Amino acid sequence: MSEPRTIPPRPRDRLYAAVTLVLAVLLLPAAFARRPGRARELACRWALRLRFPAEDLTGLTDGALSAFTAARTEALWRHGLLLGLTSGYRDPLVQQRMFEAEVRRCGSVAQARMLVLPPSESSHVKGIALDVRPHEGARWLQENGARYDLYRMYDNEWWHFEYHPDRAGVPPRRRPHPGAEHAVQHKDRT
Repeated sequence: MSEPRTIPPRPRDRLYAAVTLVLAVLLLPAAFARRPGRARELACRWALRLRFPAEDLTGLTDGALSAFTAARTEALWRHGLLLGLTSGYRDPLVQQRMFEAEVRRCGSVAQARMLVLPPSESSHVKGIALDVRPHEGARWLQENGARYDLYRMYDNEWWHFEYHPDRAGVPPRRRPHPGAEHAVQHKDRT
């Protein structure tokens, strides 16, 4: 299983994480007043919303959203790490446009499938895929995500995780890239 090259945490990432944690601590009394049993989760959500204002969690399945929320809450409160979402659910038309753009960029469907899948195969369209950031947060999720049924799926995408509750904490075998499974099935048919 190939691992991504280690990207050292940038000083600004550490600063953002520290500021976000301080903000979450400051928001904790208000969160406790609103939801006593879930105050840390709520304060974390508020602080991360300020850190990642463009983040969009809509469209994720209830399970994927709950798992991601629990994982990022633990990452922030116990480890001082940020876990943000760059892309989650994608509308099928958006996914199709992304796929077509990648085909144009690289010149072939097979090459495009190494980075982007068509809507009928994309876990983003199903609402169970999460592209996360920063690299340090993704590394934490790779090490701890099984507790939340969140698994890194591809060798070439350190940021891509999927929610699979049927795995019962056992990570699936990682594939080299998103289109690898299709390439094997296509090869078997020829």
